[in-house]
Amino acid sequence: MPTHEALEDIFNEGLKLRREVLGVEYVDKSLANANDFTMAFRRITTEWCWGYAWGRPGLDRRTRSLLNLVMLTALNRAAEIKLHVRGAINNGLTADEIKEALLLATVYCGIPAGLDAFKAANEVLTEMGLIPAKIPAADAKVP
Repeated sequence: MPTHEALEDIFNEGLKLRREVLGVEYVDKSLANANDFTMAFRRITTEWCWGYAWGRPGLDRRTRSLLNLVMLTALNRAAEIKLHVRGAINNGLTADEIKEALLLATVYCGIPAGLDAFKAANEVLTEMGLIPAKIPAADAKVP
């Protein structure tokens, strides 16, 4: 089993990476709102997901974000998709790249999962001002 110091190092590296991808405000609020019970989950998420899996070499952050969005679509986790769309933008993905990843996930995961993923991503991308809320009626065309 890893030493306490080794786990602390993994946690700290994960915390740094998590803040860079998801934003300092979100991560710090999440930690500040934790109690003894939920802090165990925050630690394991920060250590395993961020310190270990996201911190490994071999894939860049853009690729990890694309994979994450596709997996979250397969799992139908709209709240996490919203969070990770912001992270994907922070990692340099464009709205069009996110759209293409979600379209591919829709084909393999099904229309209901794709619909929820598109709704979640659309809400975040619109809120961030990266896509328009609506297509003006005069410009509306089916692609």
